[in-house]
Amino acid sequence: MQPVNQARLQIHFCVLLWGFTAILGKLITLPALPLVWWRMLLVVAALLLMPKVWRGLRAMPPRLLLAYAGIGVLVSLHWLSFYAAIKLSNASVGATCIALGPVFLAFIEPWIARRRFDTRELLIGAAVVPGVMMVVGGVPHDMRPGIAVGVLSALFVALFGSLNKRLVEHGDPLTVTCIELGTGTIFLTALAPLLPHTGPAFVLPNLHDALLLLALSFGCTLLPFALALVALRHLSAFGTQMVTNLEPVYAIVLAILLLGEQHQLDRWFYAGVVVILAAVFVHPLLNQGQRGTKQPELLGTAESHSMVD
Repeated sequence: MQPVNQARLQIHFCVLLWGFTAILGKLITLPALPLVWWRMLLVVAALLLMPKVWRGLRAMPPRLLLAYAGIGVLVSLHWLSFYAAIKLSNASVGATCIALGPVFLAFIEPWIARRRFDTRELLIGAAVVPGVMMVVGGVPHDMRPGIAVGVLSALFVALFGSLNKRLVEHGDPLTVTCIELGTGTIFLTALAPLLPHTGPAFVLPNLHDALLLLALSFGCTLLPFALALVALRHLSAFGTQMVTNLEPVYAIVLAILLLGEQHQLDRWFYAGVVVILAAVFVHPLLNQGQRGTKQPELLGTAESHSMVD
């Protein structure tokens, strides 16, 4: 098999694994805060076992380390709001809201990169609005808070994705991931007393949740991260973006097959999903001329959601 074809299969497999994150988030009975805390802690613990990560930490200038640490706070807020959206609604709604990341990016990246706004990208953002309205109208009223939190999560994706992109050439990807997720773990530990909850904020998961957390941390984070590092060497930015945009599609299909969520949502929801995804797929078409390899630093922090850059 040619390297390019093998890379395409690998990145599709990675995106499929990332699609399972929403499913596992729904199946794990822990609230969003301890779920994210344990996931980050497990990934960081695994990364700290790698000598390459320690070498990268020692070589990184303090100012750059602090910059990645600040981004890590945004990453933790993204994951916290993403899983909170799933808990408040369901996996399909959470995955659909994350698909709004490229839309927010059209507004945020020019501001952070200090470039002019692209009118075509703004039109894509406007085109998504009817889809969002249909999605809201297609879910039960008690799930609508989940949509609001999910949209906030997509905003965090655009923020830390744009910031990561500015610093993309300055750090080893595994080291960057360790810093960002390590900082996120510390931030959530400090934030926990300020958030409303009943009982201890962090508890030992039961056997069911522990097994699913291991699958989430290693099967849906570190494994696809490692595979993507290899695959991205052979893929263009355009080709990678088109594949990774399939993540919400995979997540919604998996939610239907494994969780039966189609019984909770009506046709307006799925019509809105089609409108949103159509706009998301148009975004890389507008930038098809921008070739190159997607930066692996953006993979470790939020699955393929952060590859919208």
